[in-house]
Amino acid sequence: MTIQIRKTYRGLNQEMLSDEVRSLLQKQGIIAVETESQTYGLPSGATQSRSTLALKTEAEQEQDQKECGSMHIVGSPRDEAKMLLDIDDNIIPQEKLSAFQGDLEFTLGSYEIKW
Repeated sequence: MTIQIRKTYRGLNQEMLSDEVRSLLQKQGIIAVETESQTYGLPSGATQSRSTLALKTEAEQEQDQKECGSMHIVGSPRDEAKMLLDIDDNIIPQEKLSAFQGDLEFTLGSYEIKW
């Protein structure tokens, strides 16, 4: 089964969000590998960016890593960043997911827009 985490942040740069989430995932033995990054120009002259990352389990040999999810981040010129994180909980134990979510809330909770 896949667990989905959706967050919207205000006042947080897209690159900062990506770096912080990568670091928090790595604490739980999950590696985030960037697979795609694009920047789009807008009529106003501002730009909008998106990044897609593959999530893999940490292992000594690259061939032993298992793909366990993906992360999508979209930054907007309105000072917002959105993150969509899918993680396979058949591969990543629930206690690691809970620890990640707790760290995410503690570190970035003050930037999160609560709906």
